[in-house]
Amino acid sequence: MFEIRGSFKDSEGWRKFKKVIEAESEKMAIEKLMSIIGSNHKVKRNLIKIEEIKKVGE
Repeated sequence: MFEIRGSFKDSEGWRKFKKVIEAESEKMAIEKLMSIIGSNHKVKRNLIKIEEIKKVGE
């Protein structure tokens, strides 16, 4: 599991987020996060900025 913090830009400006994603690797966690935020908030990937990613739990 990975905890990812960052922000994305929507019609109201930049919004911060913190998400815990279950994935095998950091790369897969980022891919899953981009997919989730993109589909839920209709945001393109270039408008999602990751500030921190760390492994949590097992």
